Amino acid sequence: MPSYDFALILSRPLYEDELDPLFDRTHGAVTVSIISEPEHAERPGNASCSWPGPTLAAAIMEVVEHVEVSAPGVHVLQVEADPLLTIRDIAERVGRSLDSVRHAITGSRGVAGFPSSEMSSAGHRLWRWSKIAAWYGIDDPQLIEAKPTVQAINGWLALRDVVPDVAPAAEEVTSALSLVIPHVA
Repeated sequence: MPSYDFALILSRPLYEDELDPLFDRTHGAVTVSIISEPEHAERPGNASCSWPGPTLAAAIMEVVEHVEVSAPGVHVLQVEADPLLTIRDIAERVGRSLDSVRHAITGSRGVAGFPSSEMSSAGHRLWRWSKIAAWYGIDDPQLIEAKPTVQAINGWLALRDVVPDVAPAAEEVTSALSLVIPHVA
């Protein structure tokens, strides 16, 4: 069974006392942002993981349930399945050395035009995997599955948030996606 990398945007970060239930349910495989003071609960939180599943949709829906059951009052608002990577992550994924990736970024060796970083966090730049994979000519089937899956699940999450009585059950969404993804991805 493949593992899928994705991140969830949460309605708020988790409190420290909410970590144990999540850890128990996920065996520590989900990393979340935490807070200790209620005044910080105004900002969104995040959760990220590499989770096994028969499909990306099934993996996402399982982690959504784990997070929301573990931390009452926390709702998943959005999902992102095109991860942001550090230079080290890029090197591992493309099978190159750190120096090789650094030279590609600066353009000092090889083909020019390395993708721009998406953001900088704590002095470290982060790049979007889909852009890196395209630049290196890597055909990642999980990225092909990710775009329509994430679009559909984000639509479902929005519908669930706005009109919960109309939103289908998570299992129905997963089932529907498993029928159509092979044809659109």
